[in-house]
Amino acid sequence: MIREAYESVAAVFVDTVAQISEPLWHQPGLGVWTVLDLVGHTSRALLTVETYLAQSAPHADLARPIDYYLQTRMQTQATLAAADAIAARGRQAGEALGADPAQAVRDIATRVLAAVRVAADNALVGTPLGGMRLIDYLPSRIFELAVHTLDIAHAVSLAVTLPETAARVTVHLLADAALESGKVAPLLLAATGRQPLPDGYSVL
Repeated sequence: MIREAYESVAAVFVDTVAQISEPLWHQPGLGVWTVLDLVGHTSRALLTVETYLAQSAPHADLARPIDYYLQTRMQTQATLAAADAIAARGRQAGEALGADPAQAVRDIATRVLAAVRVAADNALVGTPLGGMRLIDYLPSRIFELAVHTLDIAHAVSLAVTLPETAARVTVHLLADAALESGKVAPLLLAATGRQPLPDGYSVL
């Protein structure tokens, strides 16, 4: 299901980006990002898989998909510069898409998905946070593609339906994040219509 989810949500990302017309690329996307920056950041959910597959790790340091986010959160909390670095990488990734961002995204997806198809589930990818099996790294990339494709669609007023497999993986990872952060109760109460989420609530 993980591989199917990755392919299917990548396809939705590509199709969503293909519908963005020229005047929309430079309007607000998310936070400090323009739509182009946001698309560039989202494309990294493909590009990092390609990069980390190419730099194989000697062993797996992170055993579960959620461990990647836990390590990311620790690093982000440890330095005030982390958010600025993430924002800068998004802008750089957007600029790297060139004169035809939609075609660049399509080309990236085609290339990366082809590489994933021939890689083994237990291929060790060398992420900056430690080695992981490919099959354990992909859920975080599915999460990023799913959430940010929804962000892109919202920014340019498009309707997007996530593939069922991708939605399942994303919600499962979100539940794990809520458990690990000790924020399950507010999520359950909001999801069942009992009370709204607190201001600024996030499990990441």
